[in-house]
Amino acid sequence: MLGLKMFYKMQIRFFIILVFSVMLWSCDEASKLEKEIAKIETDFIIERFDTAFFEAEPKDLQKLKSAYPFFFTSDPDSFWLEKMKDSLQIELLSEVQTKFPNVKETKEELTGLFQHLKYYDKTFKTPRVITLTNDVAYRDKTFVNDSIVLIALDNYLGASHEFYQNIPMYIAANMKKDQIVSDVANGYALKYMFQSKRSTLLDEMIYFGKLLYFKDVCIPFKSDAEKIGYSEEQLQWAEANESQIWSYFVEKEFLYSTNSKLPSRFIGDAPFTKFGLELDNDSPGRLGQYLGWQIVKAYAEKTEVDVLQLMQTEPEEIFRKAKFKPKK
Repeated sequence: MLGLKMFYKMQIRFFIILVFSVMLWSCDEASKLEKEIAKIETDFIIERFDTAFFEAEPKDLQKLKSAYPFFFTSDPDSFWLEKMKDSLQIELLSEVQTKFPNVKETKEELTGLFQHLKYYDKTFKTPRVITLTNDVAYRDKTFVNDSIVLIALDNYLGASHEFYQNIPMYIAANMKKDQIVSDVANGYALKYMFQSKRSTLLDEMIYFGKLLYFKDVCIPFKSDAEKIGYSEEQLQWAEANESQIWSYFVEKEFLYSTNSKLPSRFIGDAPFTKFGLELDNDSPGRLGQYLGWQIVKAYAEKTEVDVLQLMQTEPEEIFRKAKFKPKK
């Protein structure tokens, strides 16, 4: 009997050492990869259209139009001349200059994003990056295409800023500088995304899970909370209740449901997730996105698929191969 106990102890000890060794190897490989990516050349400047317009006089309008023609395609010169002397615009631009005297940190984080994009997509070209204001149109904080990135800085002045008093708190919570690169990364993730259908709740969960996993790969220097737009406390709540949330979805047979009301309850921006339970008020919103992220992570770990290929993979395959098991 004593020999059997010793054998089991040795087996357990061996298993712990093996797991620890695998973890160390994985961390070492990840570190080597990040060092390789950090060597990729990415040369760009952040052009401050917001500053240029704030400092401009009427005589400078033609110069601005020449430098940024895409901003001046629809409105007559009189519109822009009036905007230069509008008191609300001046206040908005002034506040942006105060909150963003420079964009050094943002440039460093965008550099990291662009380096990762160049590593995973050999056709990627460093874009022109321009900051501006857009009258706090918070649903359009950033714009991304093949050649340009636009960042509306008046949407990143801080969650409690006076300009945001009429914006729901759960939205204003992410209107801060730390979220800029996460929003830009999301714009690029959408460019690489393909999914033939989004008819079930599970389709929606995996769609947003793919967007979040893209951030895992391309902005690994940001925290998980910043990637999903949670506070650390909200993320901890999601992690602690992951098994309970998953059980709820399974028991209610929501995963394959095409009920059009489910995405607004579990996927869309909201102050909390609408389970219809006592825990609702304690929960963060978008927990369907969070669970979709965990499913996609599980799939990526089991298949070691390239991130760009993953973005094109259908949700049925991801879910089937993920063999997802929630944290207990």
